[in-house]
Amino acid sequence: MNEEEKKTTEEQDAAQALIANTEEIAESASEQENVVASAPAKEAEDENKIFRKYKIKDIVFLAIMAACMLVTGAIMPLVGQIPVFGIIQVCLGLQFSIFPVIGMMKVRKPGALLFMSLCCGVVLVFMNTVMFVCILICAVIAEGLVLLIFRGYKKDSACLFAGTIYFPVTLPFLYIYYRFLYSWTGEEGQAVNAFIGSSAGMAVGMSIAVLAICFVGALIGVIISRELKKSGVLKK
Repeated sequence: MNEEEKKTTEEQDAAQALIANTEEIAESASEQENVVASAPAKEAEDENKIFRKYKIKDIVFLAIMAACMLVTGAIMPLVGQIPVFGIIQVCLGLQFSIFPVIGMMKVRKPGALLFMSLCCGVVLVFMNTVMFVCILICAVIAEGLVLLIFRGYKKDSACLFAGTIYFPVTLPFLYIYYRFLYSWTGEEGQAVNAFIGSSAGMAVGMSIAVLAICFVGALIGVIISRELKKSGVLKK
């Protein structure tokens, strides 16, 4: 083989190698484009699911909201001994509706309300075990109704509904517990006796007041969340 043929062969080999390399680059770029194109579709598909995985940032945010509920609800021991039906719910209705709604508006996933209740319960269980159990049961009821009616927290109205009914539902459960399962003595007994011994008019009136307060609190929570989203503070 002369020098010219050898040179021609080398040029052909180089050209083939260049073509093969170009094809590999093109295939790699095509795969990357497919991955990038499929990412929004996958994200949209995940958003449409009712039950989605929790991220660390979701858990942290819900824990912060639960802490806000506990801190602002520190007056509970002070009003717990007042012998008036539903006095605790009246005094804590705003806090226990505003912060849960903000949490649900940020983390629109089933279990958000239950997780916040569980975080609150970690502290409440040492002070008032029955209240801990009560808010967990009420959270399960509220979550179940939201899933049944709204199929999740995608709509703001679902968060508003959950925040409105969450705390008032504690009233019938506390009444049943104190009426049939609890024995009382001393000063605490006076408050419990007044709770279960209130007139029907007082019980209905206080229940309506609690429901109204929680609705206002839930509405405030929705408004705050929307404003935070507009300002970019509260992102998905």
